[in-house]
Amino acid sequence: MANTVKEYVKACPISQQAKYNTLPPAGPFQPLPILYHIWQDIAMDFVIGLLMSHGYSVKLVVIDHLSKFAHFIPLTASTPKVVDAFIKMVVSVHGIPKTIVSSRDKVFTSKFWEQICVYQGISLVCSSAYLPSRMDKQRYFIDA
Repeated sequence: MANTVKEYVKACPISQQAKYNTLPPAGPFQPLPILYHIWQDIAMDFVIGLLMSHGYSVKLVVIDHLSKFAHFIPLTASTPKVVDAFIKMVVSVHGIPKTIVSSRDKVFTSKFWEQICVYQGISLVCSSAYLPSRMDKQRYFIDA
């Protein structure tokens, strides 16, 4: 009987919407430091699921935390191409940043990307995980 109740609750949309989280709070977020120079602290992420344009359907979005200026770089999501595009479109124009905040995408957590950041003296910070498992994935962008 317990299994029947569990299956019924899992299949019931009203029960799933009213369900509350039983996990303890994750703790306070860590604030970003006060910024003084543009393009020293940046954020990066992918926008996927776009219509094909000139052979690309993924955009790498790079945003400066201080000025909020952004670069939208079309590419395919493979690590060497991301690094190459980042160097050509951001580093060559604005210089090497001190900090990069990125998602936990496999491209940004790869050993290759980490070594690039170590050799250039860039502090790589991963943002908190976002799990849209209970949301309609058709309406939201998710990490590649």
